[in-house]
Amino acid sequence: MIRLTVTRVAGLFTAVFLFAAPVLASAATWNIDSDHSNIGFKVRHLMVSNVKGVFGKVSGRVNIDDSDLSRSSVTATIDTTSIDTGVVKRDAHLKSPDFLDVAKYPTMSFVSTGLTKGSGGSFKVLGNLTLHGVTRPVVLDVEGLSPEIKDPMGIPRRGATASTTINRKDFGLTWNKMMEAGGVAVGDEVKISIEVELTKAK
Repeated sequence: MIRLTVTRVAGLFTAVFLFAAPVLASAATWNIDSDHSNIGFKVRHLMVSNVKGVFGKVSGRVNIDDSDLSRSSVTATIDTTSIDTGVVKRDAHLKSPDFLDVAKYPTMSFVSTGLTKGSGGSFKVLGNLTLHGVTRPVVLDVEGLSPEIKDPMGIPRRGATASTTINRKDFGLTWNKMMEAGGVAVGDEVKISIEVELTKAK
């Protein structure tokens, strides 16, 4: 039978804590600052130009482990009613059942499933995007995380820029209109650009 004195037990707990402390200190939870974040998109119009827009309301959390980014995770929710292309009539059409059907699907979401590091601080976030009631795997190409700073109010902040490309038909967004010249009104490929600013959770 192994007997441990109180002093030895205390010593063991102290050793474990000191060993784990650097790892625990490197992991933190960050909230997405909706006022300084947006999800941009670009899609071909009439096959001759691009229409751009943004979803201005995004919320969520990012758990960042700087000692091992593969242990980090992302959960985000985007308000589909916040779509803005700069044209009220077009926004109303995009919100209609022809496209996003925001009355039925007021949000879309992204939940990460993994992360792999690239070169020069870049990395890829693998995850599932749920849009229009359909969930598909996507990969976000992240340029890198900015270093932590404090704003004038003393709040720790970080930021990141990411991008991906999806096919809207994969998510059931199939509306289109054939033009006289044989082209279509809206392209299938949607290029997405993500600008996220984070505040450290207390």
